[in-house]
Amino acid sequence: MKKVLKNVSFVFLLLKMCIVFGQETSTQKRIVIDVGHGGKDSGAIGINGIQEKDVALNIANTILKLNDKSDTPLDIYLTRYTDTLISLFDRTKLAKALKADLFVSLHCNHSDNSSARGIEIYVAGATSKYSDDVTWLAFQLQAVLNKQLGYESRGVKFADFQVLRETINHCPSLLLELGFLSNEDEGKFISDSNNIQPIALTILQSLQKH
Repeated sequence: MKKVLKNVSFVFLLLKMCIVFGQETSTQKRIVIDVGHGGKDSGAIGINGIQEKDVALNIANTILKLNDKSDTPLDIYLTRYTDTLISLFDRTKLAKALKADLFVSLHCNHSDNSSARGIEIYVAGATSKYSDDVTWLAFQLQAVLNKQLGYESRGVKFADFQVLRETINHCPSLLLELGFLSNEDEGKFISDSNNIQPIALTILQSLQKH
């Protein structure tokens, strides 16, 4: 029973997917936003007690709301809509099942060095036919977050994260680390509800241009 409850959000996603494929004729780009961590997995915890899982969910849900009001909406799905834990395998499975045009995993960073700051964007270390496309998007997204929000850029990096490794041959995929919760300034910035919408809007507009 516990396992069923834990995965209820993912079940709803699959049901929504079935409805979409049964009815949809849209040419909208289909984006899967992977909302990092969730449930018992809090992710990074900031100096002010803010949890990475909550930050990621707040930003993702705000992206959805802004997308609904947009003149050029995308077809966006989240890997979780509530505070629940979805396995990494199921997150990538959703992207494959939906035949996503792009997979974006949202996270925040942490370091024992409290002065560490800035954004990092990761793409898969291995190469695929999507490598050039997603690397270009990563650099563009990093630049706009720096210009619009003042985030310092720590570079586009390559990694063998499971969510990237398992989607690399299916669609462009990247993992976004939105600053360090362990940094006092960035922790306060991202925990301020007034800053969530600008962050979400910047990400959404970058995805719409992709």
